[in-house]
Amino acid sequence: MSTRQLNYIAGCVAALCVANAVADKPNILWIVTDDQRPDSLACFNEAVSGTKLSPLGYVMSPNVDQLAKQGTLFTQAYCNAPACAPSRASMHYGQYPFRSGVYGFEQTHQAAESCKQTVPQVMRSAGYKTAEFGKHGYYIFDWGPGLTWNTVDQYDHSVDAKNDLRKKGLTDYFPDSKKVNGKKIGKQEVFHYPDGTVKEFCIDAVKGQEIPPEDIALRKEVDAELDIIRAYTREQSTMIIGGQSPQPPEKTIDGQIASAMINYLEDEADADQPQFIHLGFHFPHSPVLAPKKYRDLFMAKEKEIPYTIPDFSPAEVEKMPPQLQLLYKKMNFSGLTKAEKLQAIRDYYAFCAHGDAQVGRAIGAFLNYCKKSSNDWIIVYVCGDHSWHLGEQGIEAKFAPWDHSTHNAMIAASSIKGLFPKGAHNDNLVEFVDCAPTFYEAAGIKTDAPDYAYLDGSSLRKSAKGQAKREYIVGEINHVVGPRAYMRSKDFAFSMKTREKNGKPGDKWGHLPGEGIKWALECPRAQAELCLYDLRSDPGEHWNVANDPKYAPLADWFRQKLGNIVLGDRRAEVNWRKENDYVVTDFALGADDKKLDIPASLIPEPTR
Repeated sequence: MSTRQLNYIAGCVAALCVANAVADKPNILWIVTDDQRPDSLACFNEAVSGTKLSPLGYVMSPNVDQLAKQGTLFTQAYCNAPACAPSRASMHYGQYPFRSGVYGFEQTHQAAESCKQTVPQVMRSAGYKTAEFGKHGYYIFDWGPGLTWNTVDQYDHSVDAKNDLRKKGLTDYFPDSKKVNGKKIGKQEVFHYPDGTVKEFCIDAVKGQEIPPEDIALRKEVDAELDIIRAYTREQSTMIIGGQSPQPPEKTIDGQIASAMINYLEDEADADQPQFIHLGFHFPHSPVLAPKKYRDLFMAKEKEIPYTIPDFSPAEVEKMPPQLQLLYKKMNFSGLTKAEKLQAIRDYYAFCAHGDAQVGRAIGAFLNYCKKSSNDWIIVYVCGDHSWHLGEQGIEAKFAPWDHSTHNAMIAASSIKGLFPKGAHNDNLVEFVDCAPTFYEAAGIKTDAPDYAYLDGSSLRKSAKGQAKREYIVGEINHVVGPRAYMRSKDFAFSMKTREKNGKPGDKWGHLPGEGIKWALECPRAQAELCLYDLRSDPGEHWNVANDPKYAPLADWFRQKLGNIVLGDRRAEVNWRKENDYVVTDFALGADDKKLDIPASLIPEPTR
């Protein structure tokens, strides 16, 4: 046999091995919703309290409930930043915000040497076809040179909710700029109706401009027609927190997002290549507009099971540190009328039920695709990129260190036997940074290799099997009221201000990267704005006890523990306005040991 023949045979064998390796990799569907509370899932409520009802009332989620029966429901899942961009960036990098350097809504890039590859970039290199549909929100762009708004190259196929759907009228609602004679006069809302009718009007004028009278009249007409309520007690006073969509379910933005993914699977996806699909839904992010079908159903249910407004007292605010008092002022919910609060709660859960139906459509199409192509599959459902307050702590918002900003749920299911136990409820603490190692393991990547030492999480498979346990979760955000980190355990919830200035690294309101990094550990105690809740006696986080003499030593211990983790254990601060301007601090390496060895002498008897 000639050398050429031998080389040809060797090449065929190698190609066959590669083909078999690719064929062995499961298709992956990664679903992320937006602002979704875990108690909007009946399966979650049943797992944690024995009833399908939320503490606030009726919810409906048959499709996600079915997914939970097919896999493992993680009831103690926490985001690592309670805002869209930093949370989604943490999932895409598999890193805490204080390790990736993405703390808020910065216009970031990957030119800095501190940056790692994102999940889809790694999955692509592992042989996957990567595709995304709907809301992206991770704020990672190309470096031009200079900052650009060009989304970084990570998904092979992309359908963006804003540019590919809303701008083309494939939606029920679209926020846009209002222009008169080519000049921007403010922001406008655009409503799309089934018969092709479009109603648009200016909602907020820029300085020096006035809203046209005809726009004011049309807004009143549409608000009445769709039963819209607005968050007039919030800083964003025109935000829609309740009402009815002008479109039927499949013509809403979430219906269009699901349809885009379904069309891709039916018309474009290559069955010879494993698929990694990221599906980002809009619901239940504002505007909260449930289609009539679901709103009518929930209005009927409300007569049978009245909704409940969460307990809140203004006295709680007096105990909060200044940062959180300011957040309460900006995001106030308590000033609404009782009827408005109840409608906001009901319409939120109705919106979630509508979203559940779109999730069901997408999952059904994905499973059909896998069946036809004879591929195994994995589905990871992330219930909210963070959570949402419906009156708890007096706000309707996110952005806070409290449980109703950070506590979510995740579901992992697979056709691979034994990967995720079916119908199981897991109450181990898991974090959103656990998504990346979950996907990498599925792709056959050895996450314990040195190249992946930067990952902050553990795979959900390990958590499901009890092989990865942590005693606390951590996170950080810098948005709305400035930089604040948080830590939660079974018994305590703690947060603190992390930087003296409120700006981002390198901007005119912030520090230079790494400048004065130990400030929060060394400044006078009051300036660190400590907040501590004893969850043993106050699970609703009503009363900050950080300044209570009985709890002060414990709060000080948490200040050192959390401060060393987020400030000194490989913290990255990046000036995103420059190509490669960053500092990584390491004065407390190993502080993030996942253990809470609190001296027993510091833990007081809970106040009853």
